[in-house]
Amino acid sequence: MTIDRAVMMFAGFMVLLSLALGVYVSPWWYLLNAFVGLNLMQASVTGFCPAAIAFRKFGVRAGSAFQ
Repeated sequence: MTIDRAVMMFAGFMVLLSLALGVYVSPWWYLLNAFVGLNLMQASVTGFCPAAIAFRKFGVRAGSAFQ
């Protein structure tokens, strides 16, 4: 798995987790969805992604998502 795919999987997991927590625990968890979305938009514009940096430190190999 490449960093690109790992970041997409992590973002998807966080969205689904926050939806479940919003339904079953508290609607305040929907703010996590907003944070994930804003982070994805920010990363697409600036190229800076904290999750990608973390995955790189864990040894996930670099790559391109859609090749």
